[in-house]
Amino acid sequence: MGKPANDDQDKKLFQDRNFRWLAAGAIISMLGDQFTLIALPWLVLKMTGDPLVLGTVLAVMSIPRALFILVGGALVDRHSPKRVAMLTKYINTLLLAALAASVFTGVLNVGMVYAFALAIGLSTAFSIPAGTSIMPHVVAREQLQAANGIFMGIRQMSMFAGPLLAGLLIALFSHGGDVGDTGMVKDARGLGLAFLFDAISFAASAWTLAKVAMREVPGRQGANAVAQQSVKKAVGEGLRYCWKDDSLRTCFLYWAAVAFFITGPVQVAVPVLANHIGAGAAAFGALAGAHGAGTLLGMAVTGIKPHLRFGSFGSTILLIDGIIGILFMPMGLVQATWQGIALLLVIGTLGGFLQVNIYTWLQHHAAPAMLGRTMSLFMFIFMGIAPMSSAITGWLMRSVSLVQLFAASGALLVVIVGIALLTSGMRWITDARTGAETQR
Repeated sequence: MGKPANDDQDKKLFQDRNFRWLAAGAIISMLGDQFTLIALPWLVLKMTGDPLVLGTVLAVMSIPRALFILVGGALVDRHSPKRVAMLTKYINTLLLAALAASVFTGVLNVGMVYAFALAIGLSTAFSIPAGTSIMPHVVAREQLQAANGIFMGIRQMSMFAGPLLAGLLIALFSHGGDVGDTGMVKDARGLGLAFLFDAISFAASAWTLAKVAMREVPGRQGANAVAQQSVKKAVGEGLRYCWKDDSLRTCFLYWAAVAFFITGPVQVAVPVLANHIGAGAAAFGALAGAHGAGTLLGMAVTGIKPHLRFGSFGSTILLIDGIIGILFMPMGLVQATWQGIALLLVIGTLGGFLQVNIYTWLQHHAAPAMLGRTMSLFMFIFMGIAPMSSAITGWLMRSVSLVQLFAASGALLVVIVGIALLTSGMRWITDARTGAETQR
């Protein structure tokens, strides 16, 4: 028997110098990101103890991301993903270094946390469309599925190892207690080291990205037209393109509904759950790490079975999201860390399988000259809706219990899946580029 086709593609990818440099930078940067994703919410909770403040900090980070991510997509199409990504890496290096210094010196206050969150959110509005659009410029079209699987696998390995390492780092440098006499958290050294590590990771990944040579993408000649347009006109053209495409419009509307009811509970309620269990930052890291490990497993399944479907592409999404909603409902009943780990491991596995397939579908489906704007709109759905979802979750947690919040969020996801199944053309969407465009 011959080798599986995906094994041959993986081998070819790692023989490609450009892909190796891109992958090396991704490993460094994604691991650093996880340190901030653990340290920032933990810092806010320890400074204030208020889920509403945590929700609003996350909202402040998400608002500029929502407002400017479509602009970021237009700039990616106008210039190049690499150029935009390089600039954002330099900016994030400075921001995270300044945040670390503020924590180390004890001058950080809640107002400054909001300011840093705002600046980081603005930078990611440009880095996200650049990062999600760069792969077609590095590998051949037939290697996209394998390359996306490898990169998402790297991301999930970082989501497994990063939270565990960050939680351990913060716990090791903790002095006990929550807040000192000045209002600054007593485990500031661990938090500062976490932010500093992320700053260093941005600098290192900028160096590796500088060594990546970009390839010309067939069909991207439309980028010349984008360069002659105003940013406003380019964004409008991207929105019209996505709306006129039946498959994109249906998927984006569905994902917007899903993001609204799931993003907030994941970002706000999970760290609150870890704090409620009482095992500290290490428990939060373990829960986030379990979700990352599960997602990695799901992505591995995608690599082994790249064409695994339960009916069509659209019906597969609906089935898996329905199962995730059912598993989400009992999260509020968790009383021990291992119980949360078990649930998040399974939820992550299902989500990881979907992520690779959705990214690859979008990269295949979108016209090359529209790829940056299509991917930015996709990320806008999840990043832009996060402010509303996180703020509402934080507000709700002042009057409802964790049990009620998780149960309601999971049930609403199941309802959304049912509505999409019965009233939209989601189940008819296929993997074909031109699609069996949704037929009612």
